[in-house]
Amino acid sequence: MQPTGFSVNSLRALCFYANARLRVPVVPRELHIIHNYGHNGEGTSNRSFIYVSKNTPIMLVDPDGALVSMDPTMPTNSPRSLYKVISLSTSQMEEKEDMFQNILSQVAEQFSRAFQINELKIEVSNRLAMLEKRVELEGLKVVEIEKCKNDLKKLRDEMTSRGLGKVGNCPCKYNFTDDGMKLTPRSDVPNYPKYTLSQETIEALKKPTFDVWHWEHNEMLSCLEYMYHDLGLVNKFNMNPITLKRWLLGIQENYRNNPFHNFRHCFCVSQMMYGMINLCNLPEKMSLTDIGVLMTAAVCHDLDHPGYSNTYQINARTELAVRYNDISPLENHHCAIAFQILSMPECNIFANVESEAFKQIRQAIITLILATDMARHGEILDTFKQKVDTFDFTNEENVKCLKMVLIKCCDISNEVRPTEVAEPWVDCLLEEYFMQSDREKTEGLPVAAFMDRDKVTKPTAQIGFIKFVLIPMFETVMKLFPQIEEIMVQPLRDSRDRYEELKQIDDAMKEGSSTHFMLQKFKNL
Repeated sequence: MQPTGFSVNSLRALCFYANARLRVPVVPRELHIIHNYGHNGEGTSNRSFIYVSKNTPIMLVDPDGALVSMDPTMPTNSPRSLYKVISLSTSQMEEKEDMFQNILSQVAEQFSRAFQINELKIEVSNRLAMLEKRVELEGLKVVEIEKCKNDLKKLRDEMTSRGLGKVGNCPCKYNFTDDGMKLTPRSDVPNYPKYTLSQETIEALKKPTFDVWHWEHNEMLSCLEYMYHDLGLVNKFNMNPITLKRWLLGIQENYRNNPFHNFRHCFCVSQMMYGMINLCNLPEKMSLTDIGVLMTAAVCHDLDHPGYSNTYQINARTELAVRYNDISPLENHHCAIAFQILSMPECNIFANVESEAFKQIRQAIITLILATDMARHGEILDTFKQKVDTFDFTNEENVKCLKMVLIKCCDISNEVRPTEVAEPWVDCLLEEYFMQSDREKTEGLPVAAFMDRDKVTKPTAQIGFIKFVLIPMFETVMKLFPQIEEIMVQPLRDSRDRYEELKQIDDAMKEGSSTHFMLQKFKNL
């Protein structure tokens, strides 16, 4: 049906038949409607007739096509601006119904989301309640952490107020002015737990076979603490046990996380020294002061090691090399850090030793740490060889030379240990060597063949070192202490033989690969 014009007065009656629940009115029965638009200029009336069949949906629009609401209050039109009635087809009706259903669906979806948000809020609230309960249960830990932070801040402020400044241009890992200063001790009781060592562990600590890989740092600290008590050093030097704990913590915190020269290596060397002291019955042959020097030098011997050797320091002209005039720069640095730690009252385990005695202890420790420079290996071993056949424990120079050799033995003693303990150390050392050689190549510095990842293998790295360094030194010590042969020297010989067998296997495989390559090349000719 085409749109037809109607006056408002005529349509108002029709609006009462509209179904209020629908978007458009529906004619409930057939209607014939006559509409007067008024008189024209000739005095006659203009009329328009429409026929609307039953149940026909209709809508009303103004001349601009805008939808007009059909109700008794609709605005009045005029002959020049007539409303139009449009009957809607079934398809149009269905389309509008679909649109209406879509709108309803969207509204329903919005309500659903609103309910989901409420459910999420409930879930979040429940989780928050659980977290609050957990925080409450662990509140003590939180308080302790905050207390530690406050203590550290107070200690830093205290050190600053004392006027402790940076020591020269020392390239140490930790300087006195660093925010993360490690040389500052805690003022309260150190917090590493006290482990009760079993009798089995106590006995194992005295042997070179001790497996150093099974222990965490806190456990190693407790073992070191036990050694000082067991050897009578705490009583001898009148050490405050709390000061001993703080000192050990300061030591541990000033070893870097290098692949090899780290705190575990420090513990490894110190435990071997403790083992040799027991195995060789040194307390019966030396003074307790000598024993204390041996243990303390072992603990401090690689403090703040940067992971790069003296050769690198000298060739790269580092600050350490410049400071110490290319003379054992690392060992001098280890000594300096050791006595920086001991210079703090809270960490000074020798605080109750008389001044003159402390000077002798200090000099003895420095002598031993400097002796660990492998550049001096031949010199020190030759001197000891000259004394060993007529060794006199009452001779101060003889004892001094022995102590230098003992710390050297402990420092490079990994191959004395069982294979499963020793071999991981080789991997760690090679990793550190390769880091250095890679850097040397980058910086255009000389590269040692035994550090070059392209040239060295485990067998080649170890065979020469065991044959020409370790065995001769330990066999010389064996002349003075025959009891070490079975437990220390023989494992070195076994290790040498094992690496020689590995080298033979490697060589055979290389030769086989080379032969196969030549055969393939010959076939291709």
